[in-house]
Amino acid sequence: MTVNNIQALQEDHFGRWKNREAITENLLPIIGKLYRERNIIVQVYTRSLVNRSVIQILKLHRRVRMIADELSIVDTAPFIEALNNMTDIGSCQLDVGKIAIAYKNSDKSLSPADFLRQQAQAAIGLVCNEKPTDVVLYGFGRIGRMLARLIIEQTGSGQGLRLRAIVVRKTQEGDLAKRASLLRRDSVHGSFDGTIAVDEENEAIIANGNFIKVIYASKPEDVDYTQYGINNAILIDNTGKLKDEEGLGRHLTCNGVARVILTAPAKGSIKNIVYGINSSDILDSDKIISAASCTTNAITPMLKVLNDKYTIASGHVETVHSFTNDQNLIDNYHKADRRGRSAVLNMVITETGAAKAVAKALPELAGKLTGNSVRVPTPNVSLAILNLTFPEAVNRDELNEYVRQIALHSNLQGQIEYTSSTEVVSSDFIGSRSAGIFDAQATIVNGNHVSLYVWYDNEMGYSCQVQRIAEQMAGVKYLTIPPEKLSA
Repeated sequence: MTVNNIQALQEDHFGRWKNREAITENLLPIIGKLYRERNIIVQVYTRSLVNRSVIQILKLHRRVRMIADELSIVDTAPFIEALNNMTDIGSCQLDVGKIAIAYKNSDKSLSPADFLRQQAQAAIGLVCNEKPTDVVLYGFGRIGRMLARLIIEQTGSGQGLRLRAIVVRKTQEGDLAKRASLLRRDSVHGSFDGTIAVDEENEAIIANGNFIKVIYASKPEDVDYTQYGINNAILIDNTGKLKDEEGLGRHLTCNGVARVILTAPAKGSIKNIVYGINSSDILDSDKIISAASCTTNAITPMLKVLNDKYTIASGHVETVHSFTNDQNLIDNYHKADRRGRSAVLNMVITETGAAKAVAKALPELAGKLTGNSVRVPTPNVSLAILNLTFPEAVNRDELNEYVRQIALHSNLQGQIEYTSSTEVVSSDFIGSRSAGIFDAQATIVNGNHVSLYVWYDNEMGYSCQVQRIAEQMAGVKYLTIPPEKLSA
């Protein structure tokens, strides 16, 4: 290769990159306007483009190469521009990535605009009359702050969930500023995407224009939420202190609270919900719901689709789990076995109820699974190893492809993500919004025995599942365009 050839390639690649940047810059105001004014969320293979930077949007297009096909902003731009001109298309989640790939594979007898209209027929004339639903976060730890970020992020349209208050115990002077700082800065997930201010006089945090009242209380009964203009709220209890109907029912005695979600496995007869699996079991009459655990949410969708296709005879789930706040930094007393040993220096064998908890969402797996856990010295992202036995032998490539199709096209595409990279490690999945990510390269098959590996961000991924439950309870429902092809 000559110097001239190399220089020509350099100019060509750089020129095409600058062109893609320019196209994306022109699309940013369109994507924002569609969201704020028409409640349309533009996506690329289930990843929202709303409030993304130019580089982030280009990276989301590049990501598609790993799971489906080559995709460029040049491919999706005509559909985003056409969508902006189609004022009769109403509130929906519209995946321009999938539509662009489908168009590339079509005979192209239609223009991009006509192809889009054909794909989006179900959304034509839709009107979104949703009123925002008040949300209260009871507790403001790791999950509470992740939920705050998620809820604030999606209030740009003024509909859906609206974070109105957080309830915490007052610790000392300066408490409000410290709470705001923890929301603003996060050692794992990075800085808050937006602006945060503190209103000391009114004891509130202002995040991206959202006035969030900070209520100081020692127990649920101390709060009358209607005094703060909060009514018919969904209260999300992140403390983990109250886990049964009697304890969580104390929230329902407070004026302004209509329903309660627990971000931990519940005791007694409270429904443990894994969104996408048994979320249809939530009734209007259910006042208290548990969102189960992060591990249960990570493994249950995978176990469901595998059981549907192959039938699980038996299995063992081993979770390699990042340490949590309930462990000690250095050796000290702890009521649980082994958890008193330093979390940052040791691998710690501990029990998990996740395997048994699967049966609450998937009764057909009752008694078929065992489970255990090893806590490891990483602050976030965990790994579930599913060792399963099927009645008959399976093919590795067929199994991987089956899961890939589920991740791309089924009604569980928000719960199951797919990766086939040979280089990914745990930190690559920080911020993942899927319940679990299937690692195809790690799949091991030996006849009818398989070992499967599922990564999950035990903070963000789980919080997204909780948010989805809250949206369902609030009646927030987005039409998905194009619709899922597979039913998982």
